[in-house]
Amino acid sequence: MITFDNVTKKYGNEQIAVNAINLEIKKGEFFVIIGPSGCGKTTLLKMINRLIHLTDGTIWINGKRISDYNIHELRWNIGYVLQQIALFPHMTIEENIAVVPEMKKWSKSQIQQRVRELLDMVGLEPDKYSQRKPKELSGGEQQRVGVVRALAADPEIILMDEPFSALDPISRAKLQDDLHELQRTIQKTIVFVSHDMQEALKLGDRICVMKDGEIVQIGTPHDIIQNPANDFVEEFIGVKEHAINTFHIQAIIEPIADEDNRKNLDATIASNDPLHTILEKLAHYECLGVEDSGKIIGVVTRASMLQYLANDSLGRGNVNG
Repeated sequence: MITFDNVTKKYGNEQIAVNAINLEIKKGEFFVIIGPSGCGKTTLLKMINRLIHLTDGTIWINGKRISDYNIHELRWNIGYVLQQIALFPHMTIEENIAVVPEMKKWSKSQIQQRVRELLDMVGLEPDKYSQRKPKELSGGEQQRVGVVRALAADPEIILMDEPFSALDPISRAKLQDDLHELQRTIQKTIVFVSHDMQEALKLGDRICVMKDGEIVQIGTPHDIIQNPANDFVEEFIGVKEHAINTFHIQAIIEPIADEDNRKNLDATIASNDPLHTILEKLAHYECLGVEDSGKIIGVVTRASMLQYLANDSLGRGNVNG
C-alpha cells in the first residue's frame, strides 16, 4: 500500500531528519509511528502526502511513486487529522465536512447524506450538530469533526499527527476507543503519529519505534512488549521483566455483566494463560472472556491490560519524552 524505499530527508544545514528509511505499510493497517520528540516521526508522516519533500529515495502508494501523482489527486485520496483541529471557524460543521467532496464535484444531496452518515458514525446527532459553528463544540467534539472531515471523500489513507494529545485524559481515552471501533467499520489504512506508548499499544496493529531519524523496531504490540529490540525500546515502553514474571489474571479481570455480554465476547482465554498469550489476543481483540472449568468467570479488556502495564509498582516508566 505505502512503501518507503531508502527514504532520507535532510534540511539545508545537512541536518538529517529521516535517514534511509525502508518500510511497508499494509492496506487496511492501523500503523503507529512513535518515538521521542525530534525523532523524525512527523517528518515521515508528512512526506506521504508531500507536505514535506524527501531528499533521497522513493515513496510508493499502490505501486506508483508519489511524485507521479497530481498533487490534488494525491491529497484528495489522503485524509489528514492534526493535533490542532483547524476547523474553519466561520463555517458550519456541515460546511467543514463538505470541503473536499465539494472540490470533487459531489452533488449537494450526496454531500448532505455523507455528512449525516459521518456524524452518526462518531455519535454526533446530525440534526443537532450539522448547523453549529466550531466554537459551539467542546474540544472532543471538534476533534471528532476533524476525524470525519478527513473521511468525508472516502479516502484510502488517513494520516493522523498526534490528534488527541491536546485533549484532557477523559476525552482522549474516549476518542481512542471511538477511533478503534470506527476502524473496525471503515478499514482504512491509518498512519498515526504518537509520543504515548500506551496509546500506541491500544490502537496499533503494528508499531514503528523511531530514534534519531531511524527505525529501531517494528512489530505488533505483543512483539514490542515481549521482545524489545534493545535497551532504548525496553526503556521507552517501560515494561520491565518482573511485570511479566509476576503477572496474575486477578489483577485485571473484570466481572461480566449479563448473559447478553457473554454472547458478545470477541474471544476467550483460560484463567491460567500466561501474559504473552493474553497480550497476543488483545492485539486483535478489544475484550476477552476468561474461562475457568468451562465457565466464563469474567472479562479482560485492552484497557484493563494497559492500566496494569502502566502501574508504577510494576516498573512502567514515563514514556512521554
